[in-house]
Amino acid sequence: MTALSPRPRPRPRRVATARGRRRITTIALAVVALVVAIVALGIGDYPLSPIEVVRALSGGDGFASTIVLGWRLPRVLAALVFGAALGVSGAIFQSLTRNPLGSPDVIGFSTGAYTGAIVVIVTGASSTLGTAGGALAGGLLTALVVYLLAYRGGVQGLRLIIVGIGVTALLHSVNSWLLLRAQNEVALTASFWGAGSLALVGWAQLVPALVLIAVLTPLVMMLSRPLRQLELGDDAARSHGLGAEGARLALVVVGVALTAVVTASTGPIAFVALAAPQLARRLVRSAGVPLVAGALTGAVLLLVADLVAQHITSSPVPVGLVTLVIGGVYLITLLVGESRRSV
Repeated sequence: MTALSPRPRPRPRRVATARGRRRITTIALAVVALVVAIVALGIGDYPLSPIEVVRALSGGDGFASTIVLGWRLPRVLAALVFGAALGVSGAIFQSLTRNPLGSPDVIGFSTGAYTGAIVVIVTGASSTLGTAGGALAGGLLTALVVYLLAYRGGVQGLRLIIVGIGVTALLHSVNSWLLLRAQNEVALTASFWGAGSLALVGWAQLVPALVLIAVLTPLVMMLSRPLRQLELGDDAARSHGLGAEGARLALVVVGVALTAVVTASTGPIAFVALAAPQLARRLVRSAGVPLVAGALTGAVLLLVADLVAQHITSSPVPVGLVTLVIGGVYLITLLVGESRRSV
């Protein structure tokens, strides 16, 4: 008698289960962002219930519609979109550097965008388009300098972070010198703008930023696959036919552009790009840094921080101050955790 061949074992379904869990968590983040947005639209001196908010958004007439669509929606939408942009930018740089400290505000790109905007404000060309152009130019120029200084036959993540920290310190001194040289009114305007605030964001400032982010979004989607290949290392990426340095440079440009658009509209908002991708990675239990979950986490984080900034005291404070506090606590926790792992 011939021995019966063993039945093939069923393939493990852990991968499918993990993907399903990540998908469910991502959907849950989107639902949380929507709920927090509706709550934010109803909070203020003229409180509205969620039902009244939904009616106003659906085109209802009356004073409630004016409050929601004309006054509160630009700020809430800005918090969601800008937080998502910062989350994606942070996810790009943390993936490229393979380091949780790799984010635009740590590497110096946010500071460079702020420097470009200060130059425009000090020279008197502080229109919305001029400030946006200055911030974009400053961020890209800073990225180019950091990239060239960190390049040694390629760019390593730790070297990029160390060079970026040094360039950030240099740019802080340049910014202080520019503000000291400026007239008092101009310096006060630039300093207030540098705190990072959504208070002055209306439809006139929001629409151009939305257009730019809408243009950058397809580029992020196109570069997501090269980003995942670069996470495996340059040699593995090249074995798949990918030009590692070209793809890395394109990702740096897109990540800097996302940060610069936000900085031009609101001023530098710190630590959202640092914290959101890592929080998203822990929520979805992903090996890499997830782009979509990072965007949703950034959106929720910035919107909640802006709600706290508006209502924690009798007079509103810039949201950048709130994110600094949140980010400082997060950074200390991250460093303590890393030090314990290394022991």
